[in-house]
Amino acid sequence: MPKCTELRPSIEQVVWMGINIFLFVRFYLFYDSGPQFFYTRQLLGSALAWARAPAAVLNFNCMLILLPVCRNLLSLLRGSFVCCGRTMRKQLDKNLTFHKLVAYMIALMTAVHTVAHLLNVEWYINSRHGRYGPLPGNLSMLEDDDDDDHHTTFLNPVQSDSTTPTIFAFTTIAGLTGVVITLALILMITSSMEVIRRSYFEVFWYTHHLFIIFFAGLVFHGAGRIVRGQVSTDPPHNTTLCKDHPDKWGKISECPIPQFAGGFPQTWMWVIGPMVIYICERLLRFIRYLQAVRYKKIVMHPSRVLELQLVKSGFKMDVGQYVFLNCPEISQLEWHPFTMTSAPEEEFFTIHIRQAGDWTEKLIKMVENLPEGSQGPKIGVDGPFGTASEDVFDYEVSMLVGAGIGVTPFASILKSIWYKFKDSNPKLRTRKIYFYWLCRETHAFEWFADLLQVLEKEMDERGLKDFLTYKLFLTGWDHTHAAHVMVHFDKDTDVITGLKQKTHYGRPNWDKEFEQVRQENPSSVVGTFLCGPAALAKVLEKKCVKYSDVDPRKTKFYFNKENF
Repeated sequence: MPKCTELRPSIEQVVWMGINIFLFVRFYLFYDSGPQFFYTRQLLGSALAWARAPAAVLNFNCMLILLPVCRNLLSLLRGSFVCCGRTMRKQLDKNLTFHKLVAYMIALMTAVHTVAHLLNVEWYINSRHGRYGPLPGNLSMLEDDDDDDHHTTFLNPVQSDSTTPTIFAFTTIAGLTGVVITLALILMITSSMEVIRRSYFEVFWYTHHLFIIFFAGLVFHGAGRIVRGQVSTDPPHNTTLCKDHPDKWGKISECPIPQFAGGFPQTWMWVIGPMVIYICERLLRFIRYLQAVRYKKIVMHPSRVLELQLVKSGFKMDVGQYVFLNCPEISQLEWHPFTMTSAPEEEFFTIHIRQAGDWTEKLIKMVENLPEGSQGPKIGVDGPFGTASEDVFDYEVSMLVGAGIGVTPFASILKSIWYKFKDSNPKLRTRKIYFYWLCRETHAFEWFADLLQVLEKEMDERGLKDFLTYKLFLTGWDHTHAAHVMVHFDKDTDVITGLKQKTHYGRPNWDKEFEQVRQENPSSVVGTFLCGPAALAKVLEKKCVKYSDVDPRKTKFYFNKENF
C-alpha cells in the first residue's frame, strides 16, 4: 500500500501555523477581556482585539520573513544537518516556499490589522463627539495632566474635534508609518506575482528592496502608542463602581480620574535579530563580490546557451550547487542564480546560461561582441550555495529529471560520477542512476551530448553498462525532422545526439518509468531529483507517493526539487 505523507504539510509548517494560531488567540483574549482595557473597549469595542491580535502574529512572521533568504545561513545549517537525516535538509531546500508562506500570512494579518484600525480611528473620532453615550464621551475628554511628567491621563489619542481619519493617518507616527508600510507591502506583493517575475524580473527585483522601508516603518510604527490601557492609581480606580458615574470621577476617593498609558513598542525586539543576520549576510555577499573572478574559457552553444568557465581563488563547490552572478556593466544591484555544471574535481567552475530575460540577453550580447581572445565583462560571484541535488550520492538509486536548461545540476553530478569512476573512488555509494532529459528543440541536446558520450564509453570499458540509464525526450519537432529521423532510423547511433541511446519523441509515460525503476530495484531507497517547472514537480511528487511502499523493506521514492 503506498504511503501518502509526502503531500501532507510538513511538521515545520504545522508548528508554524500552530504558533500563529496560539499568538492570535492569546492576544485576542488578552485585549478582549483584560481588565486594563475595559475603558478602551468602551471606545473601540471588539475592533481593539481584532487590531492587536494580528499585530502579534505580524511581529512573529516579520521575525521569520528574512531568514529563508539568508543563503549563507541556510548553507551553514544545511552542512550542519548532514548527519541528522534528509528530512531536515529537505525542509531547508524549501526555503522560498516558506518565505512565500510567511509573506502570505503577513499580507493577511496586515489587511485585518489595517481594517480594524480604520474602524478604531472612526470610533475614536465619534467618541470624541459624544456619539456613543456619556461614558465614551467622558473618556474621550480626558486630557494630559500638565502636572504629570508622564502624561498618562488621556485615553483617546484624538484630542481635537476637527480631527478627521485622513488628518489622523498623516499626522501621527502610527498613521504615517502604517500608510508607508502598507504601500510598500502592496508593491512587493504585486510585483512578486509569477507573471511579473518571469516577464519583468527587474521590476520584481527593485520593488522587493522596499523591504528596507517596510522594516524601518515597522520599527517605528508602535512608537505613537495610540492603543492605551489603564494603569494603577493610588487610591485605585474602582471600575465596577465608577463606570456608571463618570460625573463623580476625581470627586470621591473610590473614583479617582483613571489614568492610561500606551504599551511599550515591542516590534523592534522581534525583528532586530533577523535584521542583524541579514545585514551580515549582505556584507558577506559584498566581500565575495570584491573577490576577483577570471575567465578560463567562453563558449557560445546553439540555442543561445552561453558557457562560462570561471576561476576564483579559494572557491570550493559540491555537486548540484549554484551561485549568484552580478555583472556591474548591466546592473550594479541585480544578482541572478545559476546552477554550476562543473564537477568538484575540476579546477574551475562552469555555468551554462540560457537567454531568458533582459539580463541574460544583455550578457550574451556583450560576450558575442567581445574581441577575439579578450576577457569577458567584469563579473561578481556569490556562493556556492547548497541544493537538494547535493544529496544525490546519499541514495543507492537516483532518478534525475531535467527539463531544458534544468539539466545543469545533473551535468555536474554526471561529471563527478565520471571522475569518481576514473579515480576508482571507494566512497561512491550510488549503484544505479536513471537520467531523463526533456527538451523542446534538437539544438538544446548538443552541448550536453559530448558528456553523455564520454560517460557511455567509460561505462562500457568498465563493464558498467547498467550503472547509467538515460533517456532523452524531444517534446517539439516538425515534419521535416520526423522525415529525417525515419530515413536514418536503422543507424546504430541517434541522428540528433550521436549517442547509442535513441531519442524518444513526446513526453515520458511517468507511470511506466516509475514502475520500471520499482521492479528493477525492489528493496531500494530511490531519490528523485527534478530541476524543472512546477507543473512537472507536482506530477513527479505524486508518482513518488504512488509508487512508494509502506513496507520499509520495499522500494521507497523521495522527491527533491531545485529551488532558487
